[in-house]
Amino acid sequence: MTTGQALTLDRREGRFGEVVLRQRGTTYEIIANGCFLMDTSDGRSERLLVDAARLALDPPAGGGPPALLIGGLGVGFSLAHAAEQPLWGRIAVVEREDAIIEWHRTGPLGAISARSLADPRTTILHTDLVRYLASGAERYDALCLDIDNGPDWTVDEKNRKLYSRAGLAACHARLNPGGVLAVWSAHHSPAFETALREAGFTDVRTAEVPVARGVPDVIHLARKAA
Repeated sequence: MTTGQALTLDRREGRFGEVVLRQRGTTYEIIANGCFLMDTSDGRSERLLVDAARLALDPPAGGGPPALLIGGLGVGFSLAHAAEQPLWGRIAVVEREDAIIEWHRTGPLGAISARSLADPRTTILHTDLVRYLASGAERYDALCLDIDNGPDWTVDEKNRKLYSRAGLAACHARLNPGGVLAVWSAHHSPAFETALREAGFTDVRTAEVPVARGVPDVIHLARKAA
């Protein structure tokens, strides 16, 4: 198989639509509802998402190690990078797709995530992120969200709720005081920055992530007041 040819390894129709795992040369790609989501060619953005939250984080008020929630398992780069950092005391990953979890536990993506999945700090929460944030009570010191191509380019229409006033209020409620929200996006979204401020977040800013071609990816950062 040459680099330009894509081989479909698995295709599933789940509760939230179709998810596909493809291989192109040595690279694996995840396609959700016909929309390219991410691949294993780089991983820089996913790692910087975790780093940006870590660097912006205030020490937890209780003095213990901070707790991290990652929204979206994806190809596993964010989780693997977080698990390499001894800072985090607890790492929870929310993933709603059965297929993606299986591709990591018993499939080819395990080459990226096997060590981090075995880390005792790691928990996989098999549920929908929007529902989990709105219905639970567990709090975190950092939320790193990467389930879409950005607030203005969602994989699923239902995901728009995450970036709405109610969705951001749920994110705010799930953070401990001084906690950080980091949201990956393929494009800068001034409207989303405004929505973050209106939801009560402070220190709202955007960090650019250089890419090989085109406009930079961005990470939207915001803090819950201490």
